[in-house]
Amino acid sequence: MPTPRPCETHPELVKFSYGLPHLAQALARERKVKIVALGSSSTAGADKVLPFPPRLEILWRSQKQSFGRMIDIINRGIGGQEAPEEFSRIESDVIAEAPVMVIWQVGTNAVYRNYNFDQVQATFEAGLDVLAALPLDVVVMDSQYTQAIIGTPDVLKLANQFMPMIADVAASKKVNLFRRFALMKQWVDAGIPLSELDDGAQERLHTSEWATDCVTQALLGAINDAVARSASASS
Repeated sequence: MPTPRPCETHPELVKFSYGLPHLAQALARERKVKIVALGSSSTAGADKVLPFPPRLEILWRSQKQSFGRMIDIINRGIGGQEAPEEFSRIESDVIAEAPVMVIWQVGTNAVYRNYNFDQVQATFEAGLDVLAALPLDVVVMDSQYTQAIIGTPDVLKLANQFMPMIADVAASKKVNLFRRFALMKQWVDAGIPLSELDDGAQERLHTSEWATDCVTQALLGAINDAVARSASASS
């Protein structure tokens, strides 16, 4: 059997700008910790590849420092949606669950389905304002870097408009951004063929088994680092 490709998580690239104080407090005090993953098919799962929320839950629970804790990641991804539709679900899919953290995945369908830029930005900002009033931490995840998102000049132009907007809004609202797009681009720049980053379906949109797994490892690394910083600051 071929040797599996090693996973380079580039922690310096995906490190969060802020801590995760609500999550850190819950991990320190509570046996059961609930997180909601809100997003589109990148969250829900597609083409028989296990998506990041259940992968993250399994990987997180397997950590030595997580022994004795029940970490539940509630998957609230719906394929084909973007910030406007996801914003309308915040009350039912996030607030009703009372999580300590939400991971909001945005940007993919904004590019793939050519959403109105101003509408995406406005509903994204409004959603973050709603979440800011809640006792939870927020992590934003931007788009994957696959053929369907960057493979033609038109879609690449859109990606290069939407990704900076997502970063700017996240920074203005002081929430953490997981830079999935930049991470996967780094892999391609380092020599991994773009064709290996999608799952081989006709759309060339969703991430492959390897890429999904490595993205999840990078995400958990960023979470662990931010939790450690928050725990240190409060001690």
